[in-house]
Amino acid sequence: MIQWQPIILSVQVAGLSLIFVTIFGVLFAAMMRKGNFWGKNALEAIFALPLVLPPVVTGFLLLLLVGKNGPIGYLLSEHFHTKIIFTPYAAVLAGTVVAFPLMYHSMKAAFQSVDTSLEDAARTLGANEWKVFWTVTMPLAWTGLVAGMVLSFSRALGEFGATIMVAGNIPGKTQTIPLAIYFAAESNDLTTAGIYVMIISVLTFLLIFGMNIWAQARFKTWPFRGGY
Repeated sequence: MIQWQPIILSVQVAGLSLIFVTIFGVLFAAMMRKGNFWGKNALEAIFALPLVLPPVVTGFLLLLLVGKNGPIGYLLSEHFHTKIIFTPYAAVLAGTVVAFPLMYHSMKAAFQSVDTSLEDAARTLGANEWKVFWTVTMPLAWTGLVAGMVLSFSRALGEFGATIMVAGNIPGKTQTIPLAIYFAAESNDLTTAGIYVMIISVLTFLLIFGMNIWAQARFKTWPFRGGY
């Protein structure tokens, strides 16, 4: 019997993760584009780790941080009398961490494609850095932002390994669609697992399909799309 709670929770987790990923992805991509400091390459390598490490490894590292005996987990428990581990917030944390590299690299590529002469022109007209960023840089990098958001949301929606490590599989509380699929298949309930697979596949397909349609329409209306 299919339950709607994993579907609702997955969308909520992916949505909240997307908010954090967008904020920090844009922020760090902008900072790394402008800055040239010692340790920059090492920091970028750290940003990319969740993309290349097995999700279970990422989840284990998060568990060391936010678990009962971890530095963050201990701080929250002792001083705020709360915890993240085995709560929906842990699922949001896992989704944010694994999806962050997709947003960061999408925005990094988008910012690098921006013509700096246009930004310089805005500065010569009296615009400060904040205004240049929001009126010149971001509009030119908009396509990269949308692509990063779609990919990040889809990645957070389908996260399994890190989520099960820090949030567990608590029906009605932390069970997301990927977890429901795994445990339904493990109990030989292939019908329920198949329905969940179809739902998450359709959701992801519609997101990517919509992004492709949007990008194609934007390209057609762009005034300098090539040709003579």
